[in-house]
Amino acid sequence: MAIEVKKICCIGAGYVGGPTMSVIAQQCPDLQITLVDMNAERIAAWNDENLDHLPIYEPGLAEIVGKARNRNLFFSTDIEKAIDEADMIFISVNTPTKNYGKGKGMAADLKFIELCARQIADVSRTDKIVVEKSTLPVRTAAALKSILHHTDSGVNFHILSNPEFLAEGTAVQDLLQPDRVLIGGEQPEAIDALVNIYARWVGRDRILTTNLWSSELSKLTANAFLAQRVSSINAISELCEKTGANVDEVAKAIGMDSRIGSKFLKASVGFGGSCFQKDILNLVYIARSYNLYEVADYWEQVILMNDHQKRRFAERIVQTLFDTVSGKRIAVLGWAFKKDTNDTRESAAIYVTDYLLSEQANIAVYDPKVPAQKVFVDLDYLNSRSAEENKESVSVYDDPYEACKGAHAVAILTEWDEFKTYDWSRIKEGMKKPAFIFDGRKLLDRSVVEGLGFHYYAIGE
Repeated sequence: MAIEVKKICCIGAGYVGGPTMSVIAQQCPDLQITLVDMNAERIAAWNDENLDHLPIYEPGLAEIVGKARNRNLFFSTDIEKAIDEADMIFISVNTPTKNYGKGKGMAADLKFIELCARQIADVSRTDKIVVEKSTLPVRTAAALKSILHHTDSGVNFHILSNPEFLAEGTAVQDLLQPDRVLIGGEQPEAIDALVNIYARWVGRDRILTTNLWSSELSKLTANAFLAQRVSSINAISELCEKTGANVDEVAKAIGMDSRIGSKFLKASVGFGGSCFQKDILNLVYIARSYNLYEVADYWEQVILMNDHQKRRFAERIVQTLFDTVSGKRIAVLGWAFKKDTNDTRESAAIYVTDYLLSEQANIAVYDPKVPAQKVFVDLDYLNSRSAEENKESVSVYDDPYEACKGAHAVAILTEWDEFKTYDWSRIKEGMKKPAFIFDGRKLLDRSVVEGLGFHYYAIGE
């Protein structure tokens, strides 16, 4: 018998839950959607009349929220009420890498997932479809089933896996025009209920249905393959620097091969974000737990290469500045892990800055979307030095020209388009001489900035 869905609850109003539920609300105005979160400050930001204050920056998101909010899209801290009323519940909470106990530094920490499952089990009085939206290790659904199916409440729970394939910075567009929507499950009626929601705007030929385990593993595998491409071209970039080849030319040459393709072949200071590293570490941990050591070692190398790329970029800055940056001012342009987002998780800028601080540099940061408070939170989290020491050596600016004033070098660590439009002649005038640019995103035109008198370093050249 068909399952009718009228009300949806999403637990977790973050980078996945927020945009996903906003787009579903836009495309399905007859569905009532409530995003809930324990973080009252975050919910208040989602409800702020000024759409510029939304907790997440994504192109196009504010417009969608503005139209759907308080019509059929609601934000609340009353989690139990939303669970009780919902026909379908999305779990979209954080699954960070464990920083304690067994699997520390590798395994996914599923405590928030388990807390959600227990709360759903305790509150529910009617049958529910429970959808895993968070990125999870394969076989997590088994743990969910164990919790939900032993409630003695008579409530039926149907568990689905519906991993997100969003790229931050293009999340809204990725939701509106996805390459595919993946739904894994065991009960056809529950699968169909979710298929019918997405089919309102996504062609059915792009909606794939699998078993639970294939769906869970597909998400980890997709991120592992994408990260692998980034580390592969970054490995070649170092070889290019030694041999006189240009990594952009190599990437174009191999990318024109239809078997390889051109995407994710942009050499850089390294990948960041909440997913790639976390998911590969998770994959490595799972492989080792099954004694698949060769598989684990293969995927771990992707992470090791990425760490190496960030470290050698920072080392290059120190070496070029006459083997010392002690007391020197380095302007860091970009703190987000990529352009068009305010997400800084695992950003290359954090680790490059941390290395330079360990060499006693003074750092001046500018990012158009990341507030100063977040910069210090990110650095303090590393525990490399005290919070007071970070504040002494790092300054955050609202004006890029002020950040670069008096700097010995500029390090470009996020590919914000606006950086290309700056008056680099004006920036050079205010810098110490000789003036250096270290372009970790290969953003600027070498001939232009060298023509202005800069010493310019770009990865893979």
